[in-house]
Amino acid sequence: MQVIITDAWMAKSRAFHLSGAKLLLSLLALSMALMLVSAGLYHWVFLKGAREGWPIIGSLVRLVVKDEFAQRDRYLRENIEVLAKKLGEMQAKLLQLESLGERVSGLAGINPADIKVKPGQGGLLVEGRPLTLQELDAGLDALDVLVGQRADAMTVMESRLFEQKIKKMMVPTQTPVQDANLGSVFGWRIDPITGRSALHTGLDFPAETGKPIYSAAGGMVVTQEFHFQYGNMIEVDHGNNLITRYAHASKVLVKKGDLIKRGQKIAEVGTSGRSTGPHLHFEVLVQGVPQDPQKFLNAGRNLPVAQVTQSKAADTQR
Repeated sequence: MQVIITDAWMAKSRAFHLSGAKLLLSLLALSMALMLVSAGLYHWVFLKGAREGWPIIGSLVRLVVKDEFAQRDRYLRENIEVLAKKLGEMQAKLLQLESLGERVSGLAGINPADIKVKPGQGGLLVEGRPLTLQELDAGLDALDVLVGQRADAMTVMESRLFEQKIKKMMVPTQTPVQDANLGSVFGWRIDPITGRSALHTGLDFPAETGKPIYSAAGGMVVTQEFHFQYGNMIEVDHGNNLITRYAHASKVLVKKGDLIKRGQKIAEVGTSGRSTGPHLHFEVLVQGVPQDPQKFLNAGRNLPVAQVTQSKAADTQR
C-alpha cells in the first residue's frame, strides 16, 4: 500500500510504502492510543465533574450509583427469599421433630416438659468474622440434613417403643379389682365347701357386690357365658396362647367377640356359681394350663395406672 503526503506550502510530495503487516500494526497502535486517550478523558471529565458538581456529570453519577444499589438490593432480596423458604421448611421439620419427641418421650415414660428446658450455655467470647450468605446457606443445608436424620431416627424409636408398649399391654399385669384384699391364693388349699384338699387355680379378690372388675390386659373376649361352677364368666384372649378368666360376676358388660383395652371395666363383682360370698375369681392360663396370676400382677406393680383412672372416670359418668 502506498501513502502520498503533499505539502501545499512547500509544493512537495512524499510517498510511503506500507506492507500488510505494517498497516495492521499501525492500525492497532492507533486504536490503542485512541482508547487510552478516551479512557483518560472520560475519567478526567467524570471525576472532575463529580468533584466540582457539574450538573450533567452529577446526574450520571447518581444514575450509576442508583443502578449499583438496585442490583445489590435485588441480589440481597433474592438470597433472602431463598433463605426464608429454607427457614420455613426447617420450622416445619422442627415442629414435626418436636411432636415426635413428645410421643416418644410419652412412650418411654419421660415427662415431655423435661426435654423442652433450654440448656445453659456460656464461656469465653472469641469473636469470629461475619458469616457470608454462602456460609449461612451451607449451614442451613447441613442443619436440614441433620434434622431429617433425627426425625427418621425418632420415627424408628417411636415404632419400636409402641411395639413394646403394645406387647406389655397384652400381658395381664393390671389388678382386676382395685383396693381389694387378696383372699385365697393360687395352689393347694382346703376347699371352703367340701372341706377337702383341692387345687385353687386362681386368685380370689373378696369385694362388695357391684364393685368394678377391670380387664388385666388388652385382648378379645372369647367366652361370655354362665358356668355352673364359675357362674357368670368371661374369658379374654391376649394372644400368644394367653387367656385370663373372670368368674362369679353379678353383671357382665362385654360379650363374645368384643375387643377390650387394659384396665377397661368388663363386669361387676358378684357371687354367682359355686361361691360362698361376693368375690372375683381370677385365673391366668397359658396354653390352657393354669398359672399363678400373682407372678403376672407382681410384674405390673410399677406400670402406670392411667388407664385404670380413665376407666374409673368412665364408670362415674355412666
